[in-house]
Amino acid sequence: MSVPRLVVAAPATGQGKTTIATGLMAALRRRGLVVSGHKVGPDYIDPGYHALATGRPGRNLDPHLVGEERVVPLLLHGAEGADVAVVEGVMGLFDGRVGGGGFASTAHVAALTRTPVLLVVDCARSSRSVGAVVHGMATFDPSVEVVGVVLNQVGSPRHAAEVVSSVRLPVLGQVPRDASVSTPSRHLGLVPAAERALSAAALDPLTDLVEQHVDLDAVLALAATAPDLDAVAWRPPVRPPGPGRPVVAVAGGRAFTFRYPETEELLRASGCDPVVLDPLHDTFLPSGTTGVYLGGGFPEVHATGLAANRSLMAQLHDAVADGLPTVAECAGLLYLCRSLDGVAMTGAVPADATMTERLTLRYPEAVAASDSLLTRAGERVTGHEFHRTHVTPEAGSAGLEPAWLVDGRPTGFASPTLHASYLHTHWAGHPQLAERFAAAVHRA
Repeated sequence: MSVPRLVVAAPATGQGKTTIATGLMAALRRRGLVVSGHKVGPDYIDPGYHALATGRPGRNLDPHLVGEERVVPLLLHGAEGADVAVVEGVMGLFDGRVGGGGFASTAHVAALTRTPVLLVVDCARSSRSVGAVVHGMATFDPSVEVVGVVLNQVGSPRHAAEVVSSVRLPVLGQVPRDASVSTPSRHLGLVPAAERALSAAALDPLTDLVEQHVDLDAVLALAATAPDLDAVAWRPPVRPPGPGRPVVAVAGGRAFTFRYPETEELLRASGCDPVVLDPLHDTFLPSGTTGVYLGGGFPEVHATGLAANRSLMAQLHDAVADGLPTVAECAGLLYLCRSLDGVAMTGAVPADATMTERLTLRYPEAVAASDSLLTRAGERVTGHEFHRTHVTPEAGSAGLEPAWLVDGRPTGFASPTLHASYLHTHWAGHPQLAERFAAAVHRA
């Protein structure tokens, strides 16, 4: 299958990958092209900006979460109907899972998908040294093809000329410093686009910047050199239709901005009807709800507003207690706890959450601690955690079993109708989780 495509990578975090990748997506879309946006790794925030830029769902490509064999099919799935795909990398080009020899790095995904790499380099504090960095990046791994460079944070024309003279690859752009295109950050990185309630017009200054300083024709020419992919696009397995389509309330709004698009696609294919629930504003579950999916987000930022919606919290508490099939990942776990930093939450899980100074960031293989709504004891699943909160107790309480064993320690809460933990999983990589949840919803 033919898909013109480029990976946008960098030597390290903080070089401007998200700025340039998102700006390219928006600028190419402004040209009238259909653009597919992708992100290497588990991150939810950058795909939100990609979706804003492209008008299509932002997609993740992560060998750890879905397995190497599904990366190309998921790329093809996301890029169906697109004129060009832009894949934003993660961290530095060759940085992957710790101890994994570059596994799940941007370079790994570029090699799996046979995608040329456009390198973004921050030039703010160097000049000719940029040439050495680019040379090292381009020659470090023969399986990775670095085909061009965008110089970011360029100062004067004299500075730019000095940098360009040192680089032996095509320089496709020289982007100057511009504070107007910065994105606000907080304790876990960029503030999600959905939480800021942005429209596509909010990206106009960034789009203008990229249009003025990056050679889009050259970008498209390099994207067109990507070879055809001998694979079939991923499709969610379709469940034979049954009577009706049970409603699954899927948390959304400003407090719950994180979920993979494939999650809802799997639920639809399994005969369910995902309906977005905004726990900040919707006072009751959607009519006919027979399952709940509470994904990731920032309830710690919106705790007061969530607590003020007492009718929804009371209904959800009772529904979980009555056995409504419920999945909660990270933010969803916090929302189901009794309290979050002293603010009353739903109380469906007998635990309390507090903010901490310590960042938990891990990319583990988790082992199912028991048979539950989603899992079977001993089953292994890959996932990721990213949070600055702590739950007490950490696992299993008041009739609930631990959800997982991670690094040998029990974590989370599970039962035949509930699965709540910090671990984020990608259901396209572990479709049995979606199938079991959907089956429970149909039974309910």
